[in-house]
Amino acid sequence: MAYQPKDQQERIAHRLKIARGHLDKVIKMVEDDTYCIDVMHQLQAVESGLKGTGNVILENHLKTCVADAISKGHKEETINEVMQVFKKRT
Repeated sequence: MAYQPKDQQERIAHRLKIARGHLDKVIKMVEDDTYCIDVMHQLQAVESGLKGTGNVILENHLKTCVADAISKGHKEETINEVMQVFKKRT
C-alpha cells in the first residue's frame, strides 16, 4: 500500500479489527450450531465492515496515488488499475 497518513492507517486497522471480531463471532456461532438466520445477520455485519474498509482504502488511493500518477502522465494505466479492482469486486 502506498503512503497513508498515520491516522488513516490507524482508522483502517481499527475497522479491520472490528471486522475480525465479527468474523470470530460468526465462527463461534457456527461451531455452537446457532440459528442460521442469526449467523447470516452477523455475517452481513462482517461483509459490511469489509466493504466499508475497502471504500476507505479506495478513497485514500484515489486522493493520493491516483492523483499523483495522473499528474505524472500515467492516466490510462492508473484508470485501468482501478478498473481491475472494480471488476473483481462484483
